[in-house]
Amino acid sequence: MSVNPIAIRGITQISIPVHDVPRAVRFYAETLGLPLLFSQSNMALLDCNGIRLLLSIPEKPEYDHPGSVVYFKVERIEEAYQALIAAEVECMGKPHKVAEFGGFAVWMAFFYDPDRNQHALTSEVPI
Repeated sequence: MSVNPIAIRGITQISIPVHDVPRAVRFYAETLGLPLLFSQSNMALLDCNGIRLLLSIPEKPEYDHPGSVVYFKVERIEEAYQALIAAEVECMGKPHKVAEFGGFAVWMAFFYDPDRNQHALTSEVPI
């Protein structure tokens, strides 16, 4: 067996393009409850259980597009979903089961941030 010379060990940071940093910080820090690490006029860093989320204004037009879907792991997806609804977050449907494997059912509920980046809550429920 050969050793992969890249040897990726995890994810350190994910970039999410935004147009209004203070508004995005309010959403990710207050609505989603992620700890704010750093903020300035054009960018902010938040902690998502050891993975940094970089909220930044796109520097060039080619970077101004929705970011990748970030799947936020939660313990109780229905409660988390109801909290998003109570905070008037635009959701794309109720939590639903997407797969079963390894003794778990994977549930997801998709939502948008204020810049229309699509994300999801996800939960693994024992079956």
